[in-house]
This record gives sequence, structure tokens and C-alpha cells, in this order.
Amino acid sequence: MPKPKHTMLPVLIVLFLVSYGLMCLLVVEQGSTIDNQRFLIRQLLGDSTQLSAMKSKAIQEQHAQAKAKAQAQADAQEQQAPSGEHSGKGRNGKVRRPAPQRPPTDTSDTADERRIVISI
Repeated sequence: MPKPKHTMLPVLIVLFLVSYGLMCLLVVEQGSTIDNQRFLIRQLLGDSTQLSAMKSKAIQEQHAQAKAKAQAQADAQEQQAPSGEHSGKGRNGKVRRPAPQRPPTDTSDTADERRIVISI
């Protein structure tokens, strides 16, 4: 009775070892990629925080400048206003408030002339 030959067994073992080595290399490379991405995300978070702080500081400076300008204009108007009844006070000595401004009308509120039906 002839013995069955196992000629494919050494080839399969070599292929298994090669594939296992490639899989280990892939895992190591993925680990380093994940570490690099983590580093970049932390850098971006720091940059984003710094940018937000700079923006908020710039906005605060703009508000402070606008407030100072408005205060200077109010002081100038007080110095130029004549004394007496015409200095912004009413007949009974109370300060008048300006009437609130109306918001602009929305374009969707206006009627469309093309859709108006004219009948006789």
C-alpha cells in the first residue's frame, strides 16, 4: 500500500507564517497611525482653543471701543445741548424716551401684483 505524500504541507506552513507576519506588521503600523492621529487631534484642539480665545478677546475689545465711542458721543451731545425744557426733558421734568423703531417689512408680506386677479 503506497504512502500518501504530504508535499503541500510545508508550502502551507510557510504561507501561514508569512501571512501571520504580515498581519503582525499591519497591527503595528495601525498602532503608530492611531498614535499619530491622536497627536494631531490634540494639536488641533489646542489651536482651536487658542483661536477661540483670540476671537473672544478681539470681540471684547471691539465692544469696549464701541462703548467708549458711544459714551464720548453722549458726552459731546450733553455739552452741546441747550439748557432748559429742550434738553430732552418734557414739561413735567421726565426724560422722554425715543419711540421704538419698526422692523422692516418682510418681502414675503408684500402682495405679488402678478397674482392679483382683476375682474370687471
